Amino acid sequence: MTAPGPASPPPHPVLSGAGGAPPVPEPPSEPGVPAGPGAAPPFAAPPTEGGRRRLWLGLGVGALAVLLCCGGGGAAIVGLAVSNVQAIEEQGRTVTDDYYQALVAKDWSKAYDRLCDDAQRRESRPDFEQRVAAEPQISGYRVGKVDAQTLTVPVDVTLSGGKQEAQQVTLAPDPQTGGMEVCGVS
Repeated sequence: MTAPGPASPPPHPVLSGAGGAPPVPEPPSEPGVPAGPGAAPPFAAPPTEGGRRRLWLGLGVGALAVLLCCGGGGAAIVGLAVSNVQAIEEQGRTVTDDYYQALVAKDWSKAYDRLCDDAQRRESRPDFEQRVAAEPQISGYRVGKVDAQTLTVPVDVTLSGGKQEAQQVTLAPDPQTGGMEVCGVS
């Protein structure tokens, strides 16, 4: 047996890591950030990746939505205004044409029915029929373009003797039906 004495150093140095792994050096600690395993920062840092891109994308989408809403509403208003003017022009031409067709056909009653309420209050049906029958008869006519602002229609009239004359028809909307009616001829 040998005598106890000082121990000789091991042939290999002892490693301090777990399972004999080499020790992992700790990263240098930043001020304000706790160091050590399992330590959490006091608050989560906001993401910096693509932040500006997302902001501009969101603003662009929002601006597009506003543009579509406002632009769509504006287009609808313009569309309604245009269709309203076209409806006035079409009704004005139709009622003027119907009135003059009745005068050419000497259907005084039908012509009287195309008059507005105000014109019918000013002149009764028998008075209208008597007056129109005594005037020079209309043998032809040409209806012009309706002025939607003044609600007037120019009409070129040919009388039975061949004489030509320009007449101006004034229109008015019927309060009950909303359609146009002849309210005067000058």
